[in-house]
Amino acid sequence: MAWALPDDATLGIFAKRPDPGRVKTRLAREYGDAFAARVAEAMLLDTIDLWGSSAFLAPGGRRVVVFDPPDSGDWFDARVPASFALQPQAEGDLGERMRSFFEGEFAEGAKRVVLIGADSPTLDPSFVISAFLCLENQDIVIGPAVDGGYYLIGCRGKTPPIFGGIDWSSSRVLGQTIDRLYGVDASLSALPPWYDVDSADDWDTLVGHVRAMKRSGMDPRLPRIEALIAENATPERDLRERR
Repeated sequence: MAWALPDDATLGIFAKRPDPGRVKTRLAREYGDAFAARVAEAMLLDTIDLWGSSAFLAPGGRRVVVFDPPDSGDWFDARVPASFALQPQAEGDLGERMRSFFEGEFAEGAKRVVLIGADSPTLDPSFVISAFLCLENQDIVIGPAVDGGYYLIGCRGKTPPIFGGIDWSSSRVLGQTIDRLYGVDASLSALPPWYDVDSADDWDTLVGHVRAMKRSGMDPRLPRIEALIAENATPERDLRERR
């Protein structure tokens, strides 16, 4: 049975239009800009479809795709289901954009806000649901990523001072975020770690994970990613070796 997102809760997905040369630059170093953009688009649209369906979240609450660049609204409008609202990301670095999103949702009456990206398409849906449940009693919930960042951040009631002074896109993000909480009157809950897909090695991990899920009889519910995997055959590094 799908879990019902409370009426006073918001699930946000930060999304970037997959323009070649502007997304997944570490992956592009090995596979090229075009393939990296295809991976980014597949992960983004599979993630949106997963959380836009009623398979895991019953109707209720607010779901919003927060997109970048600001002029990409038409691109997202043509691809994002009606179960999501659309809004552009604010200006500034990643921290400033996330802070603005949380502040805006709380100003509109949300009590619990959880934000994810599209870089962890195999993320166990129970982790996202658990994040909202954690926020019933905790002020902040964070999902640590194995690369030193985080794949999920959630807050209750107000925006804590955790988005400034962070070395974004580095292995120091998680540690620096926790450092910002020293001396702050806010409780924290941590979810299990998970992986992002940014580099060629991360792509290999995703490929292996999806294949393992399928071999075990599970439906990954990632049709675009599965199509890319099937198209590029095995072994995972063949495409790199041909470049």
